[in-house]
Amino acid sequence: MNAPIDTAIPLEIHDLTVAYHKKPVLWGVDLEVPAGQLVGIIGPNGAGKSTLIKACMGLLPRQSGWVKVFGQSLSDVPTRVGYVPQRESVDWDFPVNVMDVVLMGRYGRLGLLRRLGKADREVARECLERVKMLPYANRQISNLSGGQQQRIFLARALAQQADLYFMDEPFAGVDAATETAIVEVLGELRDQGKTLIVVHHDLPTARSYFDSLLLLNMNVVAFGPTEQVFTSENLQKTYGGRLTILSEVASTLGAEASGAPGRR
Repeated sequence: MNAPIDTAIPLEIHDLTVAYHKKPVLWGVDLEVPAGQLVGIIGPNGAGKSTLIKACMGLLPRQSGWVKVFGQSLSDVPTRVGYVPQRESVDWDFPVNVMDVVLMGRYGRLGLLRRLGKADREVARECLERVKMLPYANRQISNLSGGQQQRIFLARALAQQADLYFMDEPFAGVDAATETAIVEVLGELRDQGKTLIVVHHDLPTARSYFDSLLLLNMNVVAFGPTEQVFTSENLQKTYGGRLTILSEVASTLGAEASGAPGRR
């Protein structure tokens, strides 16, 4: 008998392989992410971090394996999943204002004959307020700074009112205030029982931002609670020789363990 959807595992991946031009970029990925977790994906450039998220979202074809979201195919539960793409992948010159972008997050919940209503606009306003961007609601998206644009895309994801979120480097190229705001929102979502899978590139902050870490280099190197996974041995396996430039991080793991900032 299948488990009720409310108790199903948010994300299950089995034997996932993805290839570009017949060259594998991910292979044999097995993963099971429990509910209410803030999970960071870290690894070197070319490790397949963004590819993993896109394959889970059905944006890239899979050579083998399967992905289940709350025990089902993503196509069966699309409204339970939210997505924040890399900022660089978006055409920011498209003539649309901030409110319209956030309202795009509501379309997945509309039926074929439904139009956006007052309730949808109220949700969008609340989401803009959460990321401290409500005063910019009528501003053209192209006139915002990079950090502001990232906050708007986070608000759009919030407007989806999803249970599982995929976020592709939401902290990339943003200012300190925006990074702090995003961390606060992610913590709030986690505390509400949401599950968040976040591609991240900064090792020092990875320790304090995430409950669990997935160390990835074309396949899974390690996955589990941050304090258990974030070790110099696992980092060396993940980054290899490229860890040399991060030697201070690796060498101070033990020294900082007792004084590391707590996760929200």
